[in-house]
Amino acid sequence: MAEREEITVRAERRTGRGKNDSRRLRSRGMVPLTLYGGDGEAVSAAAPLKDLAAILRSDSGHNTIFTLDVEGVGPSEVLFLDRQLDPVRGRLIHADLRRLVRGQKIEVTVRLELDGEPVGVSEGEGILEQLLREVEIRCGTRDIPEAIHVDVSGLGVHEVMHVSDLRVAENVEILTDPETVIATVSVVREEEVEPAPEETTAEPEVIGKGKKEDEEGE
Repeated sequence: MAEREEITVRAERRTGRGKNDSRRLRSRGMVPLTLYGGDGEAVSAAAPLKDLAAILRSDSGHNTIFTLDVEGVGPSEVLFLDRQLDPVRGRLIHADLRRLVRGQKIEVTVRLELDGEPVGVSEGEGILEQLLREVEIRCGTRDIPEAIHVDVSGLGVHEVMHVSDLRVAENVEILTDPETVIATVSVVREEEVEPAPEETTAEPEVIGKGKKEDEEGE
């Protein structure tokens, strides 16, 4: 596993409360946040949006471990616990951070990446379907993988890959149900369209014509 880049984000202690205070912070390019867990008390703070957004856009995303240095409190190693986005602009407007304790195991979700082209696609005209995109794991804070890679090259038509088929490091425990399906190769067949029945033109039936002609002839 590649060594992680050391990232430090400077933050200020937040003393105000309420929506007005949050708006003022956001107008300055700051994000209100709360720091929980570890051996310390909860801390309200605010950090630059550009720094937090850069972390979330990185390869490790919300699983990135970084140092939050709060003015007057000191540095803590943290991880995103929860985050709130503006529903219209998609911008981060609040975050909860988890204070980490060295040596302590944590539970996080990690994305799955499918590698290779299944034989059922290259030779069987099948279609690869990914049904599960992330799994929950438990591991040490320094052992969190950016992603778990899944080799699907041997997957044939109608074959299925489960969570139990994943191969991870010994220090990583997968918590997701092992019977959960990750991917399968299916075949989409075109439905046969039955030809429409031929239309026949029926001769109009003339009723009582012959009887009337007979009566006129009498």
